[in-house]
Amino acid sequence: MKLVERADAIATLDGLLASAVCGKGRIAVIAGAVASGKTELLHTYADRAVDRDALAITAIGADTERDLPFGVLTQLLLDAPLVAEEQQRAMNLLYEGARADDCDHKIDPQIVHALGTILLELSHRYPLIVAVDDIDRADRQSLVCLSYLARRARFAPILLLFTQTEQGRRDEIGFEMEALWRPPHGSRIVLPALSAEAVRELAASQVGEADAERLVPAWQHLSGGSPMLLRGLLDDHREAPAAVTAAGSEPVTGEHFARAVVSCLHRTNVRVRRVAQGLAVCADVTLLDQLVQVDDAQISQAVRTLTTIGVLSGGAFRHPAARAAVLADLDELDRVDLFGRAAVLAHRGGACSTVVAAHLVGAGEVNGVWALPVLEDAARQSLREGQVAAAVRYLQLALRACTDSQRRARITAALVRAEWRINPSAPTGYLPELAAALRGGQLRGVDALVLTKALLWHGQFAEAREAFELIGAHHGDADAETRAELVITRPLMLATYPSFRPLLHPGTQPPVAMPTVSTSHRLSAATALAGVLRDGPSERATTVAERILRNSRLDEMSLDTVESALLTLTYGGCPASAAGWCDTFVDEARMRRSPSRQARLAAIRAEISMRLGDLVGARQRATDALTVLPSSSWGVAVGGPLAVLIMANTATGDFGTVRDHLDQPVPEEMFQTRFGLHYLYARGRHSLAIGELPLALRDFRRCGQLAAQWGMDTPGLVPWRVDAAETLLRMNSPEQAQQLVAEQLNRCGDGQPRVRAMALRLYAACGELRHRPMFLRQSADLHNGGDDYELARTLVDLTEALRALGESRRVRLIARRARATAEKVGALPLLNGLKMEAGWDEEESADAISPIVAVAVLSEAEHRVAALAAAGYSNREISEKLYITVSTVEQHLTRTYRKLNVARRGDLPASLSPDYSASV
Repeated sequence: MKLVERADAIATLDGLLASAVCGKGRIAVIAGAVASGKTELLHTYADRAVDRDALAITAIGADTERDLPFGVLTQLLLDAPLVAEEQQRAMNLLYEGARADDCDHKIDPQIVHALGTILLELSHRYPLIVAVDDIDRADRQSLVCLSYLARRARFAPILLLFTQTEQGRRDEIGFEMEALWRPPHGSRIVLPALSAEAVRELAASQVGEADAERLVPAWQHLSGGSPMLLRGLLDDHREAPAAVTAAGSEPVTGEHFARAVVSCLHRTNVRVRRVAQGLAVCADVTLLDQLVQVDDAQISQAVRTLTTIGVLSGGAFRHPAARAAVLADLDELDRVDLFGRAAVLAHRGGACSTVVAAHLVGAGEVNGVWALPVLEDAARQSLREGQVAAAVRYLQLALRACTDSQRRARITAALVRAEWRINPSAPTGYLPELAAALRGGQLRGVDALVLTKALLWHGQFAEAREAFELIGAHHGDADAETRAELVITRPLMLATYPSFRPLLHPGTQPPVAMPTVSTSHRLSAATALAGVLRDGPSERATTVAERILRNSRLDEMSLDTVESALLTLTYGGCPASAAGWCDTFVDEARMRRSPSRQARLAAIRAEISMRLGDLVGARQRATDALTVLPSSSWGVAVGGPLAVLIMANTATGDFGTVRDHLDQPVPEEMFQTRFGLHYLYARGRHSLAIGELPLALRDFRRCGQLAAQWGMDTPGLVPWRVDAAETLLRMNSPEQAQQLVAEQLNRCGDGQPRVRAMALRLYAACGELRHRPMFLRQSADLHNGGDDYELARTLVDLTEALRALGESRRVRLIARRARATAEKVGALPLLNGLKMEAGWDEEESADAISPIVAVAVLSEAEHRVAALAAAGYSNREISEKLYITVSTVEQHLTRTYRKLNVARRGDLPASLSPDYSASV
């Protein structure tokens, strides 16, 4: 090793060898912590003996061979280049010595003298290096022989080179030998832990200067300066993918590091290993003496050793990977024993339930009736803190250990709730057991409702109906919490599973007060959503939803609350407001590592993006939802994200991808839910886009029939009449189309500007050509700041209407704006339809004035007039909108042309802040 700390050691050894070659034998001991590099230094120096005209013979001490007489000396003699006669003599002496030791446990001095003489004679042929690694682990007989040799080495060309672990074995013979390697004939070389500079030098030689400079502080801390641990870290770094080791990333702690930790431990004694195992199981040092059954003094000594070898720092593992490596090295019986006793000790000591439960899970078994309530309480606490995986482990262990049928039902219901937050398909295996418990009377109250919700999600509607009937039969005996949950369930079911309306007991009245603030919020949010789907948007529902979202977090029971409030805003005509809230909760779900919640919120965000005309965002978020949670886990709710993907890809012209989505099997029961309406509507829009008009009309009418049947035929859910009217218009049935559009307009209040704008576009298409621009401008005004995709469709229709009326000047203005909007959302079919529009000039478009420049040089009044002029409005129409005279409009436009250096209104930028026209 070319390390600064090793240079002085090499120089010292060179000096000792030089004296030995001259017939003045020397003794050297290289001391250091386990895996401190002393072994490597010994073997490196022994390998270089030839360069110094010397002969090296080596041996290794081991705990497993301490009871093997003459074990180390046998290794040395076998490594020595003895002639056959000497070799046979040596083997005979070793045999006789071992037999004598077995008989009377005494070492024959004559045998010791004879064996020592063989090595002394060998040294007179060529200078000899006798190198023994881990001398403190050598057998007793070999130590006696080496002591004999050490006392005579000063008169022979011999260098006795040993390594010794600090805090290693100290028996009588060991102390005797220690006296021999003191000056002037001996030296003790202590190897310290690697310094930062040594770590950097070694790391740079293996992984390069850049990574070495960046990671040296972390590597030095994780390795504690131990060369063995450092090499493990470097090996893991080299083998890791580039993305894992990129700048800014944490050091990689993989298999090599784990093996290095275990190797370090196995080079210590049994007591040190036991303390390390105890610390890995239980970090509470006050319980350690009882856990590993070692006294405090020995524990302190073991902790110092573990700190010296780089495994511990401050009495704790330097990295969780080191702890995991120690635990993985435990055999099954030791693991069960240690974790089991740790659980009992922690419970008796008053530790919190999560600490005790973690020990019980480590043991993998429960011994004692006290453990079940501890596991249940720990699961509840973990769920509150967002530690869902831990809660699942606690409940799974509790379920395995529980034999009481009623308690098993309760634990199973809690397990379903917990696993649901990770993956709704995970707990499906428990549903038959819960259904049997419900029929047998062991499952009651809130836990029974958990079963019904899971059955509904997975489309098991027959079983869900049976469950509802059984719950209804015991409604009178329900406690306050169950009655509250039943009241909350009714509006939730009406909003999502409206086909179950007959089972929802409309006469049920809520209690005077909800048991908690959380349940009150859930009821308010669910009631607001059901009201919006039944009666349309209202200011009160919007206010309630926003108030609830301001006061909600994604704790154990709040996802229903958040979903209901977000959907109230989305279906209530406020998707822009819902978007900001939804982004906040998606981030929280990601931080809490709750895949199920993250996916469900992503699906809602995708629907919001679709209503804002953000086709790319809608497609990405729907894809995220189906990636975080696979389609098989969505049950009947898969219709939500699939519908968005179908509509977004249809709008962007990616019909091949749409076909792939439509080929994906969906549960038949989905069409009995709100998600089925979204799916039918999306499928109809795709059929309309590709010209399959009868299929499109069938899906739109089916939407209408189901929505009316379920009492949720509101424009904010699915505006099926608009698309059915467009289909009928293309099927040459303008009267029926106009009737549907008129009906849709009558149903649209002030709270549904998006759907009203969509209906006005179709109303214009059904009417006379000369009236179309007026209705289309009204539609565009309603869309500004809202659904950009529908705005682009309106502008395309306005372009065609103006071209048919021969208004070529306005055609050019509107076509430019239509193209800019279609490009913004990525609507390729609309762009393709605009390519051949009269007056469009690609070169002029490239030279258009930047809207940023326009905003900078125009006054507010000029900007308002210019925005409307760029949108295609005439001077008189602008004067009526802004309540100014035509002359004032002309003056503003004249100054605008001069400031922007343009000759006519056709040169005004199409994207000149059209929000001005929407605000008047």
